[in-house]
Amino acid sequence: MITSIRTVAAPAEGAATGGAAGDDPRRLAVRSLEGAFSQLFTQLRRVYAQAAEAVSPGMMPGTFKVFTVIERMGSVTVSTLAERMDSDKSLISRSVSELEGLGLIERTADPSDGRIRLISITALGRSRLESVRYPYMDRLGDVLDEWPVEQIDRLTVLLQALASGDVPEA
Repeated sequence: MITSIRTVAAPAEGAATGGAAGDDPRRLAVRSLEGAFSQLFTQLRRVYAQAAEAVSPGMMPGTFKVFTVIERMGSVTVSTLAERMDSDKSLISRSVSELEGLGLIERTADPSDGRIRLISITALGRSRLESVRYPYMDRLGDVLDEWPVEQIDRLTVLLQALASGDVPEA
């Protein structure tokens, strides 16, 4: 479950706790951010595992992630999917085969080049994904319910900048 994160992470074990390096506000802020991300990632892993299990008992969270990326991207090739997810093509291929076997996605010939197979979500896949996604979307909505829209937009911009390595605008 996604909950608010209001703790400040303690310095890593063995890290300098005194002196200039330990008191550096930027360093402390980055460590606090690392702690917040650690909590958030733990919660997200739990959510993905629960959602994967709800879509198909025994589905691994990584396969569920591939499934959601296919849904977001639309028709896509395995190569493009692997590149987008920064993952090994063989791992993506295994997930795609599992999803296809479950009837959640389908592979069709690319109309412009019949040698290329496009992967897309099926009606069954869309239905299953929607049935598990909305309860989790509500959780995020609940956590952000008191946040002003401008703050949500700002968080989105900051996370996108962090993901891309860009410096956010002030």
